[in-house]
Amino acid sequence: MERRSFLKYAAGAAVLGGSALGAGSQASGGIKKALQFGMLPRGLSDAGKFKLAKKCGYEGIEASPMSDLKKAAELGRLAREAGVPIHSLVYGGWGAPLSDPNPEKVKRGLAGMESALRCARAMGADAVLLVPAVVTETVSYGDAYKRSQENIRKLLPVAEETGVVITVENVWNKFLLSPLEFARYVDEFESRWVKAYFDVGNVILFGFSQDWIRTLGKRTVKIHLKDFKRSGYKWTNLLDGDVNWRQVRRALDEVGYKGFLTPELRGGDEAYLKDLSGRIDRILAM
Repeated sequence: MERRSFLKYAAGAAVLGGSALGAGSQASGGIKKALQFGMLPRGLSDAGKFKLAKKCGYEGIEASPMSDLKKAAELGRLAREAGVPIHSLVYGGWGAPLSDPNPEKVKRGLAGMESALRCARAMGADAVLLVPAVVTETVSYGDAYKRSQENIRKLLPVAEETGVVITVENVWNKFLLSPLEFARYVDEFESRWVKAYFDVGNVILFGFSQDWIRTLGKRTVKIHLKDFKRSGYKWTNLLDGDVNWRQVRRALDEVGYKGFLTPELRGGDEAYLKDLSGRIDRILAM
C-alpha cells in the first residue's frame, strides 16, 4: 500500500515468553485489539486468517478496499463468523491526494474514496482511513488545507448514505503537524462523518502521543499503534521504542476512548502475532 512505502519497520524483535494478561485476554476498559488483514500469514485461506487472528487474541480486523462488493460482503461475513469483525478500511490517498492541483488526480481520489466507503459498508466496517492532503514543494500548506477540506466535503453525502465515517490520519505528509491544528481541521467540517484516526508512533519525532490524545479527545475514533526509537531513527516493535506507553494508556482513559487499537507493523507467524497481542495487553494493563 502506498502510504506504507516510506515506513521501514524493524523486522525482528525477539518473541517474549508471555505477557501480563496473556495473548488471548480481552482488552480492558472497552478498548479492543485489532489486526491488519495484511499482517496475517499469506498461506492461509481468508477464513483461516480470521480464525488465527481470533486465536491470537484479536477482536477485530482492518482491511483494504476492494472494488468487488460481493467479495467484500463475503469477507466481512467470514470475519464476523470468526469473531473478528472488520472495523475499518485503509484507503490511504497518497497516489491521488485530494490536495492536488490536478483536477484529474482529485477526480481519481474522490472516486477511490467513494468506492472505499461503499466497500466499507459491504464489509460491515464503520470507518475508512484517508490521508487528507500531501504538502510538497509545489503544493503549499495553505492550498493543501483548503483543497483537501473542499474535496472531503464532496464526500460527506456518500459517508452519510453509507453510514461510514471518514477518518483522517496524522502521517508523514508534512501536514497537520500539531494536535491543535488537527483538532481544528476536524472541527471545521462540522460533521459527524469526519473524525480523527490517530497514529501513536507517527508523532514521536515532533511531539508526545499522550498530548495529542488529550487534545484530540472525542474526535479520535480509531487508533494505530506503532513505536519509534529516536536514537538511530528507526521503527521498532511495540514497547521497544520511545513512546511513553504508560502515559498513552492514562490519556486514553482520560478521554474515554473505547474503540479499536490496531498495530501497524510487519506481519508474521502465529508466535509473532501472539507476542504482539501480548504486548498490547501489557500496554492496556499499565
